[in-house]
Amino acid sequence: MVTVVAVVVAPVVDVDDVRRIALSLDGVEEIDSDGFDFRVAGKGFVWSYPERVPGRGRVLRTDIAVLYVGDEAEKQALLLGEPELFFSPPGYDGFPLVMARLAEIGPERLVELVTDAWRMRGETG
Repeated sequence: MVTVVAVVVAPVVDVDDVRRIALSLDGVEEIDSDGFDFRVAGKGFVWSYPERVPGRGRVLRTDIAVLYVGDEAEKQALLLGEPELFFSPPGYDGFPLVMARLAEIGPERLVELVTDAWRMRGETG
């Protein structure tokens, strides 16, 4: 007897998907960067994670997106509810931002996250 196991692999997203989604939204400007950096109304809503690496300074990580989430309550909900997807280093304490591991996010969820960040950032004064 042979047992067959099917493994379903969800498609992962990358910097090209972030760029495609962000640029499809109204009023978005892409800032020249070694990674990616998108703004609406002059305010960033999704960009490459600038990791601080001892001895090397800042290293832009295009496999991790920094996302604007609006407020501390939403930030905590994401961090506590989905720690495999989101994190926030100590330097980001007090800021309504989360880091998202792109390799862990599916395409539909990325559309939701980027669109929400764009909408919230565009609404703030």
